[in-house]
Amino acid sequence: MVRIAAIITLLTALAGCQPETASAPQATVSTQNTNDTRIAKQLFGAERVGSPQAPDAIGGYALGCQAGALQLPETGPTWQAMRLSRNRNWAQPGTVAFVQELSQFAATQPGWAGLYVGDMSQPRGGPMLTGHASHQSGLDVDIWMLPPDRLNLTAQERENISSISMRRQQGAFTNSRWSTQHEAILRQAASDPRVARIFVFPGAKVEMCKNATGDRSWLRKIRPWWGHHYHFHVRLNCPAGDAACVDQAPPPAGDGCADAQTWVNNILNPPPPDPNAPAPRPKQEITMARLPGLCTDVLNAN
Repeated sequence: MVRIAAIITLLTALAGCQPETASAPQATVSTQNTNDTRIAKQLFGAERVGSPQAPDAIGGYALGCQAGALQLPETGPTWQAMRLSRNRNWAQPGTVAFVQELSQFAATQPGWAGLYVGDMSQPRGGPMLTGHASHQSGLDVDIWMLPPDRLNLTAQERENISSISMRRQQGAFTNSRWSTQHEAILRQAASDPRVARIFVFPGAKVEMCKNATGDRSWLRKIRPWWGHHYHFHVRLNCPAGDAACVDQAPPPAGDGCADAQTWVNNILNPPPPDPNAPAPRPKQEITMARLPGLCTDVLNAN
């Protein structure tokens, strides 16, 4: 297992899927390549296969990379990977196994043949040329909200087909396409101990809070976030014993339902802008110097 020297500090970094711009707490790790000014997304975006190393999630979800990734097969008995041209159906072995197992559960739901799987990570993780700010360490996966009615889509069909939105009123409520099957699949995912959190639009979280019965502990992992109405985003914990991996801070205690309702209230009645709010910082490109030094080893492994 690859190891790093030390965890230095905690900072705020982008945690969700683009185009979302806010963030959740994200840790960063020590780096050994402080003078490397190469743009990381250009290097990792050019890699076509995983590194011939032992599996390892390195760094954080939004500042990291992955060694020894596996590729989710394009088609399985209960799933299909979408947008194959992106080559983003790579992840750590535990993430691939999680997707396959969740798809088997989804296939037990009426009207669902399994799952359409969106972006996971690039072959060696790292920042992407387009799209996500996270998905860098092989522990994130987007699951389409569209219930699959068949799992024999051609590669071209997977480029052309789109998922469907579940939101109404800018995400304050679910629409008529939202179903008990969506809730069952999300509950199954959130109940998995491997899962750290799941991002979904606020109205969906509030709807699940209304409908949940019995054990409600799984709701804590369902977190409201901008967007996430065409897909939900599952983020896994660092694998046990993986010293190079940096977990995000756990969700706050409780089921999070009051917080989700606040999101909804703010959508329906937006608060006035804060005149004292600091100006947004311009987005900076992630250089190799900002990533763990082990990410250079991942790029160089052949």
